[in-house]
Amino acid sequence: MTDSARDSVLVAADAAELLAILRDGIPRTRAQLAELTGMARSTIASRIDILTEAGLVAPAGDDVSSGGRPPARIRFNPDSRVIVAIDLGATHGIVALANLAGTITASESRRLSIADGPEPILDWALEVASELYIASGRQPDELIGVGVGVPGPVEHSTGLPVNPPIMPGWDRFDIPHYIRRVFDVPVLVDNDVNLLALGEQALMWPDETDLLFIKVATGVGAGIISGGSLQRGALGSAGDLGHVRVPFGTDTPSHGVQDADLESLVSGPAIARALAEAGFEASTSDDVVELARSGNPAVHSAIRQAGRDLGAVVATCVNLLNPSTIVVGGSLSRVGEQLLAGMREVVYQRSTPLATQHLTITQSRSGETGGVIGAAIMVVQRALDPDAGTPRSLFR
Repeated sequence: MTDSARDSVLVAADAAELLAILRDGIPRTRAQLAELTGMARSTIASRIDILTEAGLVAPAGDDVSSGGRPPARIRFNPDSRVIVAIDLGATHGIVALANLAGTITASESRRLSIADGPEPILDWALEVASELYIASGRQPDELIGVGVGVPGPVEHSTGLPVNPPIMPGWDRFDIPHYIRRVFDVPVLVDNDVNLLALGEQALMWPDETDLLFIKVATGVGAGIISGGSLQRGALGSAGDLGHVRVPFGTDTPSHGVQDADLESLVSGPAIARALAEAGFEASTSDDVVELARSGNPAVHSAIRQAGRDLGAVVATCVNLLNPSTIVVGGSLSRVGEQLLAGMREVVYQRSTPLATQHLTITQSRSGETGGVIGAAIMVVQRALDPDAGTPRSLFR
């Protein structure tokens, strides 16, 4: 963790404990908070004063009276601060403003090529972020941090990309330092799939504590939420599925090369190459999606086989991690049911019955804003949780 990240905590641990209860969005009286926490009324009052002074809580009107003066209620005030959230993919970029509840208040997106290098890409993102912030009318001191997602491995403690395969020129580039030239606040950087996992869980699966998000696009990767927390591994490389070798079985149809890794068989460019070899005009993920909509049986067959290859690797993840939900996102998730059908076919065949007994495998529903919502949540967790090493869910 960088020094600026350590300095990003808005409230002390004791007040943050009380705030964590109110962050579910339900207004409560001091008496209700005392009952929930076991704290003395005087302790509740002093901590409410701290949170009110920081602008993190606000009055929410009176509760129903049981006789006498009705008790006042307090609510979480998510609009008291702002986060800049940036989601960079291989071919797209989204910049957004969000509040402390992870709600997007303004955004702008565009097509781009991450291979253009860090400076032109980040310059665009910073220019858009500055324009959005000025248009919002918010004061500079209301910005608490910037969250960034990039399509490659990130050393989370420093925010530096490390040997990212589809990001030429980005290796060890100091993204936090570059951004702090414009926004002098804590900057947190993570792999884009990790942030998609956070965003998908918050929006669509808030009660799920064990979720695996798999992004299939120009590359292939996974975001792992286990026990309610995002798992990054020792250095931040957890979930790098793209270079895992696909375990071909004796019944696997001949395709690809021996010992092929997942990205060389399942990514958008890989499926496009396979379709091009079969006589179709395809070179990108978008071409694959468009061909899938044509209903051609040969296209559907190629996509379903890609799903089976994906399932062959994911089955091991299911046995190892026992998620309750697997969400497939990224540009290739738009090809329709064939990819998921092929994946389910192999996962349910090769995983243990107990691990798949209540397993859901489904398409992402968070849309294009899932990554920036995840980036915002990453910043909020760091700022509002008393123990930044074990972030708690923003949505309880």
